[in-house]
Amino acid sequence: MAAEEENPALSNLPEESSAVVPDDELMIDNSSPIQPTPPIIPPVIPSSIPVLPSIAPIPIVPPRPLAPLPIRPPATRPPGVQNGEMRTSDSDSDQEELSPTGTTPGSTGGYEISEASRLVRERQQKAMQEFMMKKRAAALAVPTNDMAVRTRLRRLGEPITLFGEREMERRDRLRMLMAKLDSEGQLEKLMKVHEEEEAASTAAAEDAEEEFVQYPFYTEGSKELLDARIDIAKYSISKAALRLQRARRKRDDPDEDEDAEIDWSLNQAESLSLNCSELGDDRPLSGCSFSCDGEMLATCSLSGVAKIWSVPQVTKVSNLKGHMERATDVAFSPVHNHLATASADRTARLWNTDGSLLMKFEGHLDRLARVAFHPSGKYLGTTSFDKTWRLWDIDSGVELLLQEGHSRSIYGIAFHHDGSLAASCGLDALARVWDLRTGRSIMAFEGHVKPLLGISFSPNGYHLATGGEDNTCRIWDLRKKKSLYVIPAHSNLVSQVKFEPQEGYYLVTSSYDMTAKVWSGRDFKHVKTLSAHEAKVTSLDISADGRLIATVSHDRTIKLWSSRSNEKDAMEVE
Repeated sequence: MAAEEENPALSNLPEESSAVVPDDELMIDNSSPIQPTPPIIPPVIPSSIPVLPSIAPIPIVPPRPLAPLPIRPPATRPPGVQNGEMRTSDSDSDQEELSPTGTTPGSTGGYEISEASRLVRERQQKAMQEFMMKKRAAALAVPTNDMAVRTRLRRLGEPITLFGEREMERRDRLRMLMAKLDSEGQLEKLMKVHEEEEAASTAAAEDAEEEFVQYPFYTEGSKELLDARIDIAKYSISKAALRLQRARRKRDDPDEDEDAEIDWSLNQAESLSLNCSELGDDRPLSGCSFSCDGEMLATCSLSGVAKIWSVPQVTKVSNLKGHMERATDVAFSPVHNHLATASADRTARLWNTDGSLLMKFEGHLDRLARVAFHPSGKYLGTTSFDKTWRLWDIDSGVELLLQEGHSRSIYGIAFHHDGSLAASCGLDALARVWDLRTGRSIMAFEGHVKPLLGISFSPNGYHLATGGEDNTCRIWDLRKKKSLYVIPAHSNLVSQVKFEPQEGYYLVTSSYDMTAKVWSGRDFKHVKTLSAHEAKVTSLDISADGRLIATVSHDRTIKLWSSRSNEKDAMEVE
């Protein structure tokens, strides 16, 4: 205010002069000459007016519009080099300022891209397309079966295989091809191929169902086998009924003392001693068997000749000659005085006691191992190194059953005393139990670690003994379907195992350690060792009354063992 009073000329200026001049009017006009600005004279404030200290009001300045920025030419920066590649910009702001034509919005000049930058951009776009294609291909469902991959490639019109192409490479090629078609929008072609594959698979499934109906998965048996199964079922039912009746009587009758009978039988076995020794053949002996009445003994040897001996004097009765190679086993019929022999010439033969040949059984593809009669005496079972065992009709000589089931050669065979089951063992260390009435394998016992050579059913109906090259004898419980007891029987392989044929009160094992041993059928403890042979004991048999045990060996001798008691009271046969 003091300045205004000193310079009244300035206070009388119009209000327009104090207004804010726009910035555009402040621009210097280069065309007009610059006029000199008069000096500003501060106003003189009269001394009569008192000066009051006051705060000057803040003038309200209206917002002024911003002037446009001056136009400047775009600065072209050379692309930077990073990791050996050219890159165009470090931020996205530069990309956004550029128009699709490569120029800055509002500029008059064009934005030129160098050749190196263009190549880098094309390479980036190509890499991005490949990445997206691989991502799309990873989401596609591609067959894993090589035949299905080839089929789809053929339907797509592509070569099913390339030179040196492996399965995974072929599948990757199909995947990339499908992704390419998908990216190009050719979904109709893919869907058509998929529909064709579904139609082909449906037709194949229908054909498979028709074939399944026309051709069953099992081999249809003969009429003779059906009749044999019916006959075996009838026979086994009656035998099982008698066995169960006898077991109930022993359980319920106070006069029956089973423990006393077992003790008596074990005492008889403990008193066994060598009764007779006879040279059986010029070659090692391989098998022996008692007749059903216990009055004859049959043996066979590696010379291929089987012989019949009278018991107990062990006097030769007849020779059975006919096999072309070594005889491997011999067995008497349980109901007739007929016997069967097995040989390495792939045949089994049925003989009469006078040495006449009754029947010849041919069909095995490899040498035979063991032979056994069915308890009814109507059928004969043979095992072979062709991994099968076969069932033959004694009367007609017809092969009723060819049974597989072992992965290696089958060696031992035995029939249940009821006649309903058969057991086989082989070099695969496996024992199988077969139901002869249905033909099914109902049990498979695993436990031995080496090949099995001997197998036998107990007369009690629920115990099965096996012996093999692991020097042990295992007792299996058919009711529990597991191993009941393991007998560390011998110091060498167990060649044969047999239960006492009446009640199964004891069992006998033979071994290549030149001994045979008797074991209790109650607790499977050792009872007696029969040692007199000078070489491997190959086989043994027990007479029907349980009084005699015969063993044969590679020392070519037959040894007959009997108890010291001369009493004629044998165990009651029911």
